[in-house]
Amino acid sequence: MPKSVITNPDFFGFYDLLSESERAELAEIREYLEREVKPLANQAWDTSEFPFEVVEKFAKLRLASYQFPEHGDGKPRSPLFTGFLSLELNRIDPSLAVFSGVHTGLAMGSIYHGGDQQQRDRWIPDMVEMNRIGAFALTEPEGGSDVAGGMRTTARKDGDEWVLNGAKRWIGNGTFADLIVVWARDEADGNVKGFVVEKGAPGFTATKIEGKIALRTVQNADITLTDVRVPEANRLQQVNSFRDTAKVLAMTRGGVAWQALGVAVRAYELAREYAVNRVQFGKPIGAFQMIQDLLVKMLGNITAMFGVVVRLNELVAQGSGSAEQAALAKAFTTTKMREVVSWARELFGGNGIVLDYEVAKFFADAEAVYSFEGSREMNTLIVGKSITGHSAFA
Repeated sequence: MPKSVITNPDFFGFYDLLSESERAELAEIREYLEREVKPLANQAWDTSEFPFEVVEKFAKLRLASYQFPEHGDGKPRSPLFTGFLSLELNRIDPSLAVFSGVHTGLAMGSIYHGGDQQQRDRWIPDMVEMNRIGAFALTEPEGGSDVAGGMRTTARKDGDEWVLNGAKRWIGNGTFADLIVVWARDEADGNVKGFVVEKGAPGFTATKIEGKIALRTVQNADITLTDVRVPEANRLQQVNSFRDTAKVLAMTRGGVAWQALGVAVRAYELAREYAVNRVQFGKPIGAFQMIQDLLVKMLGNITAMFGVVVRLNELVAQGSGSAEQAALAKAFTTTKMREVVSWARELFGGNGIVLDYEVAKFFADAEAVYSFEGSREMNTLIVGKSITGHSAFA
C-alpha cells in the first residue's frame, strides 16, 4: 500500500484540537473499548439481550464522571473531549453507547440540573460508580413530538406524596434501571414536573419492547404507572415546567450529533477496509472509480459533520451554544449519517446485510439515531422559527 494512503476518517485533523493529555486519555479509552467491550457487542445485538458485564467495564472507565467532575476524579474535561468520547463509544457499538448516554446524559443530567443539592448528593455518586443505573421516561405511547403540550401522564399531590398515573414508551434501560426519571403533568397547575421513581415501586411495571431492527441491545421498555406513590423528596426540586425538561434535551441533542458522527465514522472505516481488501476482476474493488466515488462522498459527509459538532462544542465551552444550534447539528448530522451508512452498505454488496461484516448493524442502528431526540422535521421547525421569527409547529 502506498505511504500516502490516508486511513484516518478525520481527514482535516479535528482531533488535533484536543489537548495532548486528552488525546492520550482517549487513546487509552479506545484501546480498552476495543479489547473489553467490542467482543461483546455483536452477539448482544444479534440476540437482543443486554450484556450486563459491560456495566462493570464502563464503571472502570469512569464514563459517568466526565460530565460531573466534582463527583468523579475532580479533573475537568473540555466539552470537545466529551464529544470525542461519544464518537469512540459509538464507533464500538451504538447500542452500548445509548445505554451509557441514557444513564449519564438523560437520567443523571436531569437529576444534576433539575434536582437540588441534597438530591444530587443522594443519587449522583452512586450513578457515577454505576452502582445504580438511570433511565429517562418522557415519550408516551400516544405521543412523541407533541409531548410538551400533550403529556398524558399525570401527577397528583396527596399529602407528602405524589401519585403518578400513565404510560411511557421507548424507555431505554427501562427494564432494569434502578432510578427512572418520570415526567408527568401536575393536575393542579398543568405544568410538567420530574420525579425519580425507584426500582420496585408498587404500581410500576416495565415490559421489554421486542422485534426492533435498530439498537437491538438497548432494553427499551413500555412502562405503566398505576397509582405509583412518590415522596416529595423524589420530586426534582428545580423543575417547574417543560422548559426545564427541554434544557436537558437541548444538552443531549448535541450529544446525538456526535453519536451520528461515530456511527458514520465506523461505517466508513469498515467500507474503506473492505474496499482495499476485497478482490474482484483481479484487483481490489477500491481501485474502481465508482467505489472510490462512494468512499469520497462518505468522507465528505463525515468531514462536514466534524465541522458542525466541533464548532457546537466550542460554543458550549464558551457558554454561548444555543438550543437552535444543537437542533441544527442534530438534524444535519443524522441526515448525513444516514447517507454514509447507506453508501457503506451498498459498497459491501450482499455481504452488507449480514452481521459478520458489522456494517449491517450500523446501517440498521442509524435509523434509530435519525429518529430519536427530536426527528429531523421537529428540529427543522426549531431552527426555522429562529431564522424566520414564525412558528410553524402545528
